[in-house]
Amino acid sequence: MCGIIGFTGYSEAKNVLLEGLEALEYRGYDSAGIAFFHGDRVNTIKTTGKVSSLRDKVLLSAETMSTCGIGHTRWATHGGVTDTNSHPHTFGRVTLIHNGIIENYHELELELADAGKYPVSQTDTEIAAMLIDSLYEGDAIAAIKKAIARLDGAYAFCILFSEEPEVIYCIRNGSPLVACHAKEGSVIASDMVALIKYSREYFVLPELHIARLTKENITVTDLNETVITPKMLYVNWDVTAAQKGGYPHFMLKEIHEQPESLRSTIIPRIKNKQLPDFSADGIPEQIFDGINRVIIAACGTAMHAGLVGKVMMERLLRIPVTVEIASEFRYQDPIIDETTLVITISQSGETADTLAALRLANEHHATTLSVVNVKGSSIARESDYVLYTHAGPEIAVASTKAYTAQLSCLYLIAYHFALIKGTITETECISNIEELQSVIPAVEKTLDLAEDINKICANLKDKEDIFFIGRGLDYALSCEGSIKLKEISYIHSEAYAAGELKHGTLSLVTTGIPVIALATQSGIYNKMISNIKEVRAREAFVILITNGNAKVDSSICDYHITLPELADNMAPFTTAVVLQLLAYYTSVHRGLNVDQPRNLAKSVTVE
Repeated sequence: MCGIIGFTGYSEAKNVLLEGLEALEYRGYDSAGIAFFHGDRVNTIKTTGKVSSLRDKVLLSAETMSTCGIGHTRWATHGGVTDTNSHPHTFGRVTLIHNGIIENYHELELELADAGKYPVSQTDTEIAAMLIDSLYEGDAIAAIKKAIARLDGAYAFCILFSEEPEVIYCIRNGSPLVACHAKEGSVIASDMVALIKYSREYFVLPELHIARLTKENITVTDLNETVITPKMLYVNWDVTAAQKGGYPHFMLKEIHEQPESLRSTIIPRIKNKQLPDFSADGIPEQIFDGINRVIIAACGTAMHAGLVGKVMMERLLRIPVTVEIASEFRYQDPIIDETTLVITISQSGETADTLAALRLANEHHATTLSVVNVKGSSIARESDYVLYTHAGPEIAVASTKAYTAQLSCLYLIAYHFALIKGTITETECISNIEELQSVIPAVEKTLDLAEDINKICANLKDKEDIFFIGRGLDYALSCEGSIKLKEISYIHSEAYAAGELKHGTLSLVTTGIPVIALATQSGIYNKMISNIKEVRAREAFVILITNGNAKVDSSICDYHITLPELADNMAPFTTAVVLQLLAYYTSVHRGLNVDQPRNLAKSVTVE
């Protein structure tokens, strides 16, 4: 949930750190800080607010010349948003930045207090710094090893020891760290976007391994102090992919990148332009042998992708498919065995609750398949098999292109599984694949509706409540539309299965309240129109979204958005784009920070 950057090398550290923090600000933006060696001591500069505020503060400081330092952007968990609670934290000879949560920090705090050591902040991070310092006897690695034996929770640490100028020590458990060595020196960060300027080759620091960064090299050892050679990975996008490219916000840029991200995710997995093929992903057809149940575990937007996947899979496979909120999954004593396929979905591949769900599935000998966007991420490494969404970096907190790329992977899984299982014929599968490919130009056409949607959103900017309604696949999309709107516009919104309106929800529908009605499924279109008339009778303000050339009585809605005509099963892709644009422009009309909504961060690496 926080941004981490560390650098030691031949360049001016403050420039590397500030540029890295600006690239990572989407991971946390309550406060920011850097610490760096200046001569034989460590200087720290930190502040609440954005990295721009930190940059201003750094420029005012006379002592910033350094070639080694660490930097951090915070998403507050323990302690309020204050300068004191900002990272880095220094205690004695140790300066530390941290992503994660130390669950037993209070117990450690009491123990340290008995030894006469007291924190100045309210953070669990300072307790970790105090603990390491209390165990340090001149050997940094020994102190780190002793400390992590005492820590419960998730953490990624970058640590400076005042007695070792120009050296950074790092360790992680649960929270991500990636690193590279380039001509400028050694760099480590919580996300590849901070490294791409220096190298396209990088490695993921293995869990519970210690990295020692010097300007000459990076050494990685396990807890037995055996040197290991980490697996190098290669990123196939360049630094411009993590820049706005002329768009006012990353979110709008990423909405417009969806045709390309869909193309990159779908087309390489179609054999002879006809049938799904996962051979390049290393997924054998035998993965589906003996599977009689599918569980999809995910959080937030990824979970909503799973709701669509459930509908598609059950229609095609005729076996039970359940969608589980990952944060609840492992506490429910779920029924999992070797006949279960567990699909985990995560943009970052580091979502803590989803990773915990995956580990539980592995313990029960289920077959595990992950859908992630980041190579080498924890979920990817710990799954039996992985399908990468080739969406490129997604910087805005609100997920857009990753969501539709996840949908495309779930559709491909459904078609491939159904063909192998024999529940669809090869001819039917070819037809389905043709329909899936048709979503790419349809999404391009949907983007042409942006200005019309912008004008509609002027009617929503002052509303306090908005409802989304739909049936079947449209209900799954309503859930995603609702979360997208609330997370960046701060308008209270809820999604309801339209057939449930009369079972309580209609009491909330009053004059002028906006209802966004999804009616893209022809088989239940008339039922949906009846539900729309119910809210219209209560004088709701209705925005209707339909697929293709549906005949619509203009009296039942205030605005009608017509999607490019697609097969009903493919409407979620174009519907998703419209809902993303509705959320985006509503937030813009309200004058909010679209890319960095309050209280939220991109990658949820704590439970």
